[in-house]
Amino acid sequence: MVIHMEPRIQYAQTADGVSIAFGTLGEGAPFVHIPGVPWSHIQLEWQYHRGRVWFEGLARGRMLVRYDGRGSGLSDREVSDYSLEAWLLDLEAVVERLGLERFALWGSGLAGPTAIAYAARYPERVSHLLLWCSYVRGSDFWRSPRNQAFRAIRETDWDLFVEAMAELGLGRRGSDEEARTIAAFIRESVTWEAANAAMRAAEGVDVTELLPQVRSPTLVLHRRQVPAPEVGLSREVASRIPDARLALLEGSSVIPFLGDAEAVLAAINEFLGEGEAAAVGAETSAAGAVRTVLFTDMEGSTALTQRLGDARAREVLREHERIVREALRAHGGAEVKTMGDGFMASFSSPTGALECAVAMQRAFAVRNASLPAHPEPVEGRAEPQPSAHASTSSARADRSVDAEPIRVRIGINAGEPVAEEDDLFGVAVIRAARIAAIAQGGEILVANVVRELAEGKDFLFADKGDVALRGFDDPVRLFELRWRRER
Repeated sequence: MVIHMEPRIQYAQTADGVSIAFGTLGEGAPFVHIPGVPWSHIQLEWQYHRGRVWFEGLARGRMLVRYDGRGSGLSDREVSDYSLEAWLLDLEAVVERLGLERFALWGSGLAGPTAIAYAARYPERVSHLLLWCSYVRGSDFWRSPRNQAFRAIRETDWDLFVEAMAELGLGRRGSDEEARTIAAFIRESVTWEAANAAMRAAEGVDVTELLPQVRSPTLVLHRRQVPAPEVGLSREVASRIPDARLALLEGSSVIPFLGDAEAVLAAINEFLGEGEAAAVGAETSAAGAVRTVLFTDMEGSTALTQRLGDARAREVLREHERIVREALRAHGGAEVKTMGDGFMASFSSPTGALECAVAMQRAFAVRNASLPAHPEPVEGRAEPQPSAHASTSSARADRSVDAEPIRVRIGINAGEPVAEEDDLFGVAVIRAARIAAIAQGGEILVANVVRELAEGKDFLFADKGDVALRGFDDPVRLFELRWRRER
């Protein structure tokens, strides 16, 4: 999909009366792009060829939302409040104006803390958090001698500061013409007074205490050779957000669409699942597209129903469904359908499917470990029978729903399924279901094709050999994905 029409500029009003310019691009799951601090200009960024190519890439399969922060670009310029709370008001105004309920969120550089604060405050809204070359404390950004020199120049010589920022943005590898283009963009986007006010405010921001509160899947990206902010600041961000991933890329430009922009897009697309799976119930695979298909099956569900009865067994199944769906949302999986005690899901990448399967098994393991100790039913051994004086319902009540462990089989295959009316069909799907059927509770079995596609991704596999699957003439090479953490 190629998008060349300039996005229509619209306006949203903040709670403190500031008009914020915004525009959208593409269709699909929302991806909100917080503007850089202290300058942005959504119209000029689009007119710059490299910027347009970058935004078109982000908008493939998604609805990209861009806006100008207060004091810059096409938004109100006459403002005085540049606090973290004020920047959150800008974001909230655009989100409310578009009626977004759940979306991926991007924050880069000095805007990173705004993204972190929003994700911590509204975990139910942020499906994915992406941070580019960011930091935790504004004071850390300015602590290096280089940045202290930049700050002194900013306060005294605006033209020299703009030229220095243009060189920094290019990573000192761009042409003079590119440097002039970026410098002109900065001058058009913000005044000297506004830039100073915003950057002084950013220096006092500290979101350290909010990092443990972030619950959204988080990807922290940084180029290794970027001089400011230094890569160690992104490492700190990733280390303090629960389960955050750190992606270190090659390059020296702090601007993502300069240098190897394709590598940045690839990391974003893998994390977001190519923008397809994040839309609830919106699996639209084209015929011939390679998909990774995942099946789950809850072990012993029939026996569970016999022990507890329909209503109480359903409570356990709801807990199973909650854990599976949380993992799918966190790892870009699209729920194709549920079969009561199992799920069928689709992923645009094998990495997402494998990480999702591991997350599921670990979540079930944590739940099971927290249950009160009780004798487990042994296959082939009858459950103790109630006395003649005890009713069936009271016997069932003896076994608390909260004490029921949940063990799930998972099978994963990759291929080219046929998509039809929100469902997937074909050999790739059937094989994934057969693989799940022969797995043990708590086990993840994957076809060799999945293992090969995920090569180099730090997954640990155990070879199970060639296995005959029901309905298939030829055996399939299977591998067990190891998910338990080493003690």
